[in-house]
Amino acid sequence: MPPVSRISTLFPPAPKFTETSLPSLVGKVYIVTGAASGVGYELAKFLYVAGGTVYIAARSSARCDGAIEKIIEETKPKTKKGIGRLESLVIDLSDLMSVKSGVEDFLRRETRLDVLMHNAAVMTPPKGSKDKLGHDLEMGTNCLAPYLMTGLLEPILIRTANTPGTPPNSVRVVFVVSALNNGFVPGGAMSFDASGTPVVITNKFMGNYMQSKNGGAWLALHFADKLGKHGIVSVSLHPGLMKTDLQRHWNTALKLTMYLSTKGPVYGAYSELFAGFSPEVTPEHNGGYMMAWGRIGELTLDVQDGWKSKANGGTGAAKKFLEYCDRETKEFL
Repeated sequence: MPPVSRISTLFPPAPKFTETSLPSLVGKVYIVTGAASGVGYELAKFLYVAGGTVYIAARSSARCDGAIEKIIEETKPKTKKGIGRLESLVIDLSDLMSVKSGVEDFLRRETRLDVLMHNAAVMTPPKGSKDKLGHDLEMGTNCLAPYLMTGLLEPILIRTANTPGTPPNSVRVVFVVSALNNGFVPGGAMSFDASGTPVVITNKFMGNYMQSKNGGAWLALHFADKLGKHGIVSVSLHPGLMKTDLQRHWNTALKLTMYLSTKGPVYGAYSELFAGFSPEVTPEHNGGYMMAWGRIGELTLDVQDGWKSKANGGTGAAKKFLEYCDRETKEFL
């Protein structure tokens, strides 16, 4: 497959896999983090209309319940495939204890999970922002929380994939990342201090965010290795450039630029639909990188080199990153 050009990355072709491509999702169960607004909200609407049971994962009951009420109101006329079920799932990704308790709540209520969509993220928060346990907020929210959440949900994902009647390759974990670029993060895909903790990058706009998104790509590779033998597909995804609440910490000029030059969040939902549901995504693509608005891309050399050990010509950075994730989440697993 030819590489995707920079122009095509910025201005993708029209999506081919949309809500009309979905089969009936009756009886299937989905978790979408950050589904109270933006891209996750639009995806939740698609899955609900197709008949799926959708858990709206957000940091408060008010946000979950508000999104559910709004989705029900907006989808009243769309009943072709049978309206599904919407459920609230309170998970604050900046608090690993909240992640654990939220997953435990889900497991008390459901016996299957067909797709786990790690849609939520934080980008360029105020300098020095921390999660509840003192980790850098971007690294904690964008990497540690999805790592922990996926680990806690492994048994139900495996059970779903092995349940008679579950279509092959339909159980998936999607890590929403960004438009990954070689050389954007100083020192490679990720830099570490002497303790093996990722260094917080403060001297380059979006450098720290992009470092956390390289970590997200490694998480997809990690869980592809770990869960692939059970028939579970894990991928990372660049959802596209869009105007969403993710830019809430930007200045007015940057927000205006995004507003005038990019698409709305529904297009990001098309990207997530492709990664989570398209039959084009097969075990051959396990650990791979999907792109807007529904294409198969290729991981950057920085990410690939980091995934390889030093003995195999790489940097070994992914191993160090995964050891960090394991160390910081082990008390919750």
